[in-house]
Amino acid sequence: MSLPPEVLKKVKLLEISTRRLVNNLFAGEYHTAFKGQGMTFADFREYVPGDDIRSISWPLTARTGKPYIKTFEEERELTLILAVDVSGSSDFGTGPYFKGEVMTHMAALLAFSAVKNNDQVGLLLFSDQVEHFVPPKKGRGHVNRLLRDLFYYKPKSHRTKLSQGFSYLQGVLKKRATVFVFSDFMDHSFDQSLRLLGRKHDVVACVVNDAAEYSLPDMGVIEVQDAETGEIVTVDTSSADFRKRYEDEVLKRKDQRDKLLRLSQVERVDVKSSEDYVNPLVAFFKKRK
Repeated sequence: MSLPPEVLKKVKLLEISTRRLVNNLFAGEYHTAFKGQGMTFADFREYVPGDDIRSISWPLTARTGKPYIKTFEEERELTLILAVDVSGSSDFGTGPYFKGEVMTHMAALLAFSAVKNNDQVGLLLFSDQVEHFVPPKKGRGHVNRLLRDLFYYKPKSHRTKLSQGFSYLQGVLKKRATVFVFSDFMDHSFDQSLRLLGRKHDVVACVVNDAAEYSLPDMGVIEVQDAETGEIVTVDTSSADFRKRYEDEVLKRKDQRDKLLRLSQVERVDVKSSEDYVNPLVAFFKKRK
């Protein structure tokens, strides 16, 4: 299937900017933030004072008459899964990018970091259903395919049910993986499914917000549409009482979301769509060290 020129242009521009970030900033941070799967035997070398005597190879020492130790290397290969919420609420933003675009850029940054470390990457797009899944593979060509899917895929649903995506990953991932979930997490009752996923896998919740979601400016009487249900209502934003009730309700939902994330017991990164998204990730990686 051929892609529209504007999509290919977006993918190319994102690849160029992301690769520069990976080379200049992320190369070491990603590598050290995520541990490998274990240690494998690499070679023998002569013993020097200070080496752990438990590493001595007694058979080789007996044959050569000199003490030798075994050396090991970390198995670096990881499986990285990028789980991206493509419900209607991702199509909102008051900065340079919508929330969904910020999620795409963050996913690209992690994907190219994984490629540089020879890790395999997979992609899950979800709404209130599993929209699209690409099994993990290695290579730059595979990552470009994932970016095209992120930009070009048209969701079948605009609604959100996070537990659908989490339960699907729990079933499809047979080996331990590192899972980054990109969403605003404005949903109900997802804590149990996310906690179960986190017991088997290394899960990080990337919470993407937009500041305008928490307060309404005075714009008089306007029509607003719910991004997920499509419902259109007329509201009077000049009413201070209405704006106060709106903000109270949004803060209530935010507090509920934060409680569910705490119950999920997974790590968390907060990103504002109107601000830089790289620094929060770098800070998170440094903290994990």
